[in-house]
Amino acid sequence: MESVRTFERRRRVRGAPYSLEQFQQKYALQSGEAEDLYARFGPSSIELDLLMAAKRRKPCFSSLSADLELR
Repeated sequence: MESVRTFERRRRVRGAPYSLEQFQQKYALQSGEAEDLYARFGPSSIELDLLMAAKRRKPCFSSLSADLELR
């Protein structure tokens, strides 16, 4: 017997929310892995960044350099 349970977030979102595309691009994830983590942990940028730090995954260089100003 297979039961389908929906995920309901009990905590409020901390930090600015990521879109799925932003999260996937920031950590250069494959779409399946990004969708799974996004569905399980929600859109909170703080929680997703902490999760990826715990997994020892660093943001890709292009996402880091996008925040820098050009001189």
